[in-house]
Amino acid sequence: MRRNYNDPVYKDWRKKVYKRDGFRCQMPRCRSKFRLQAHHIKKWSTAATLRYDVDNGITLCRECHETINGAESHYETTFNLIVAHTNAKIRKST
Repeated sequence: MRRNYNDPVYKDWRKKVYKRDGFRCQMPRCRSKFRLQAHHIKKWSTAATLRYDVDNGITLCRECHETINGAESHYETTFNLIVAHTNAKIRKST
C-alpha cells in the first residue's frame, strides 16, 4: 500500500506526532523547528498495524530525517526511548 500524504487519517497522525513533540525535531542535539517531517519508527511498509499509532512516530527535521535514511533500524531503540520519555512527561504534567 502506497502512502497518501493527503489522506485525512495520515494528516491527523502527523499533526498529533508534531504536537506531542512540541513541533521540534527530536533528534538528540538538534531541536530544529523548521522543515519538520513525521518519521515512522517502525517502517510504514513492514508495520501496517502501527501506521497510524502516534507512538510509532517521531518528529524530525528534513536534514535529520535524511541523515538516518537507510539506517532507520539503528535509531529505533533511541526513538522509542525518546517517545516514552516524552509521553511520561506529558502524563506527569496532566
